[in-house]
Amino acid sequence: MARRQPHPFDPLSPAEISQAAHCVKDAFPNDDIAFRVVTLFEPAKTEMIPFLEAEHAKKPGASPPRRTALVHINLNGLSDLRALHVDLNRLEIIHENELQGHHSYQYNTKMRAMEKACLAAPEVQAMIKLLELPENAAVNVECWTFGTDGMNDMSERIIMCYLYMSLSTHVDSNHYAYPLDICVEMRGDRRVKRVLSLPLGENDRMSLAADDAAKIKPFDRRKIHGSSEYHPDLVTERRTTTKPYQVVQPDGSSFQTDGNLLTWEKWRLRREGLTLHDITYDGRSLFYRLALSEMFVPYGDSRAPYPRKAAFDLGSNGAGVNANNLKLGCDCLGHIKYFDGYHQNINGDPIILPSVVCCHEIDDGILWKHTNFRTNNAVVTRSRVLFLQTMITVGNYEYIFAFQFTQDASINYEVRATGILSTAPINLDQNVPYGTLVAPGVMAPYHQHLFSLRIDPAIDGHKNSLMVEESHAMPINDPAVHNPFGIGYTTTRSIVKTESPLDLGIAKGRVFKIVNEHVLNGVTGGPVGYKLVPQPSQMILAHPSSYHFKPSESAEHAIWVTRYHDGELYSAGEHTMQSLGGEGIASWIRDRTEPLSVRNEDLVVWHTFGTTHNPRVEDWPVMPVEKMMVSLKPVNFFSGNPALDVAVSTQVNNQSVLVEEKRGVEAEISGECCPRL
Repeated sequence: MARRQPHPFDPLSPAEISQAAHCVKDAFPNDDIAFRVVTLFEPAKTEMIPFLEAEHAKKPGASPPRRTALVHINLNGLSDLRALHVDLNRLEIIHENELQGHHSYQYNTKMRAMEKACLAAPEVQAMIKLLELPENAAVNVECWTFGTDGMNDMSERIIMCYLYMSLSTHVDSNHYAYPLDICVEMRGDRRVKRVLSLPLGENDRMSLAADDAAKIKPFDRRKIHGSSEYHPDLVTERRTTTKPYQVVQPDGSSFQTDGNLLTWEKWRLRREGLTLHDITYDGRSLFYRLALSEMFVPYGDSRAPYPRKAAFDLGSNGAGVNANNLKLGCDCLGHIKYFDGYHQNINGDPIILPSVVCCHEIDDGILWKHTNFRTNNAVVTRSRVLFLQTMITVGNYEYIFAFQFTQDASINYEVRATGILSTAPINLDQNVPYGTLVAPGVMAPYHQHLFSLRIDPAIDGHKNSLMVEESHAMPINDPAVHNPFGIGYTTTRSIVKTESPLDLGIAKGRVFKIVNEHVLNGVTGGPVGYKLVPQPSQMILAHPSSYHFKPSESAEHAIWVTRYHDGELYSAGEHTMQSLGGEGIASWIRDRTEPLSVRNEDLVVWHTFGTTHNPRVEDWPVMPVEKMMVSLKPVNFFSGNPALDVAVSTQVNNQSVLVEEKRGVEAEISGECCPRL
């Protein structure tokens, strides 16, 4: 049986990863190569559009674009980072770029090695000894990818190592319960650069531990507490009132997969991890590409060295490489399809990331219902939603990302944040205005989680516009306007003409509609479209002069619209590790030779959203999920309710169980959910 040719949007297979790595090794036979990235280099859109059109029309003979791998390597050390394009058909390098001044994201395996090197360093052990920790204490190290504070040389890769104490021998004890008073700057070659003494009060300042050893006091035993464990082995009280909940689909799931092609109800799409391509509904084109572009977590504690806590969790840490191995019956319920991912190690050998994306259906309550009060007849349809979900662990935090497809042709993008708060030491009986005390001597600093969703629309074609609609009260006592009772309101509409940022306008009911002005709705006479329902969020709080603000170019405004350009995929730029800024979405717009039109053009819409997280005690020792959701909903795209054909809800199919209140017994009932009288 002949091997199926990969689709141009398919992620690289293990064989292709190996081919790309061998090609690079052959090109640099005398060099020490460290592979940082081996992934699909997405084909040019101008090549993909005719290929996809032929594919949808089932025309034979369509030639797919060239299959290319994007490879990032370090040659002979960390200072020489290069980006290569490898043609997987001809097995040759077709492009090479030296990325001077840039740093690659950090491997988990390298971080673990850095932690061990930090803890083993004699100068670190000497400072730990000054802390006079309890005899049963173990010291843990957590490495942070370095965000600049503008005071250090960024040409050298630096990793910040924060130290924590554990008083439990359990391997899953809370490693953030006892932050210690020192931290360590580590060089990329695992040598200690400096050991720092941390500030412990609002007016304290960081100092070099070696120069100010007297400042390092023995650990205050009064900080020892018993309320910071989350693992069930270490938690004494457990809830026993929750009975099992099982999701049963007697006829199996309603979705189908063919490799990375996914179809469900009227939806059709391709996936590469949780990057979605070529999304159609009932044969109509909706979106060329949907994906999270970047996520940025700036912390608000301005005492050095904490301004360096500025995490680009995608660009500097990687998303797929930190994806969880999802377990059946734990992370997703029901009939589950799991998708594996593939990555490479530092030698370029492919490694499997098992079950990193799950696909399943959920019941989402009522989809639509109406009761005719004259007859008391009700028709009710329950909502079925298809979930595509992945979860990543980045240090202390977990993030859950899910695309949700609905039967009324909407797409939701949901983010949930959970995990353990990042903590810092503080003097007993002290507070600071930029953090919350969650345990004795343990402070959780304020911070923000800012996400950038990239929306590449293809609403009935690739020439779209962004319409901004607002609702305004009609004037009263104006002879030119008929509003005698003062209750009227109307809408205003404007088309965004050039690349620009935009802000939300909740007070004006501002709505952002991606429309195709060349395709008119047969009922309304206006253009067909999809509207962006944003997640209202506070934008970045750091000052524009700061090095939290400068690299996070999308975080100043909630909405951005740009003309499509190949390669402009990441709103903070392609290289965020220790970035000084000037490489993201604002720079693209500013650096164009002239303002680019985005009306009736191939455009991209970007939405920045998130949460300003000022921790609660209830977020400790592990944080209940914080939910954020963005929606894309049809607006005058159809001639009526697209979910009108969804089957009505019946007890025959649902097999619900009646709980008898008095006797405490349960009994099955049959019949129609909405009987016709």
